[in-house]
Amino acid sequence: MYLVTGNGVVMFDTPWDTTQFQPLLDSIKVRHDKNVILAFATHFHEDRTGGLEYYKRQGIKTYTTKRTDELSKERDKKRAEFLMDKDTAFTVGQYSFQTYFPSQGHAPDNIIIWFEKEKILYGGCLVKSVDDTDLGNLSDANVKDYATTIKNVQGKCKKPKYIIPGHGSWISTGSLEHTLKMAEQLKQ
Repeated sequence: MYLVTGNGVVMFDTPWDTTQFQPLLDSIKVRHDKNVILAFATHFHEDRTGGLEYYKRQGIKTYTTKRTDELSKERDKKRAEFLMDKDTAFTVGQYSFQTYFPSQGHAPDNIIIWFEKEKILYGGCLVKSVDDTDLGNLSDANVKDYATTIKNVQGKCKKPKYIIPGHGSWISTGSLEHTLKMAEQLKQ
């Protein structure tokens, strides 16, 4: 996902396919006549952090949490230039958003991005599309706490107008409830 602001473009999660790093920047520039100025990764998996070092070399400010950085370092994944040690609010151009760590779920470090004013939730891989039949990659998941983590997101992000999962369709606002239902089945 990316956000077009008056000051430039903010990217949330990066491609993992190295052949897509520059084409994505190029297509954003052509489509919006703006450069990407910030990039955030919502957890340490390659499909979120893969382009961080490339984008950093392009002069884009890259961000992850300190926990994501620790896991990236341990597992030899790409790392960001700037680290957040707590939930952090950002204002870029005319938009404001907040990073939020609701607790462990898909990964021990998964954060979401919440646009309070617009009521838009970017859930990353923590939130699944209503089309998904399972929670996907659970290799680093906390299956015991996943449902509680989704409830924490619901408590933070009241009445979202849009819920954008890390993969799949974002047409439905039922993604949180759908993810919660699947997460509760994990405990059974």
